[in-house]
Amino acid sequence: MRPPGSFKLFGRQRSAAAEAAVRMDPFALVSGREMRIVESLRNQIVSGGSGQTLRIRRIFDSPRSVYRLEIEMPEMSYLRTTLLDGDALEELLAHDEVRTLVVDRLG
Repeated sequence: MRPPGSFKLFGRQRSAAAEAAVRMDPFALVSGREMRIVESLRNQIVSGGSGQTLRIRRIFDSPRSVYRLEIEMPEMSYLRTTLLDGDALEELLAHDEVRTLVVDRLG
């Protein structure tokens, strides 16, 4: 019997599809994750109520633009902070409903 709290970490087998994806293009996995984050932010901004506060600030300009996006809901004691590059921010603002809500909330 194993003692509690000991877990086998390195013996896991990956599926053949996951192994092939990593070998072919590891950046494809990163871009998929980036798109899921942008989609999650879009859903949260659109479904947020009137008590939601939204702030977007540029924190770096070189060597590439990095933006800090904060979504705050004080009634729930919730603050979500996400760092996005310029391309991800453009992808987020490409949706019309997000763009109108951001313009309305940021003034």
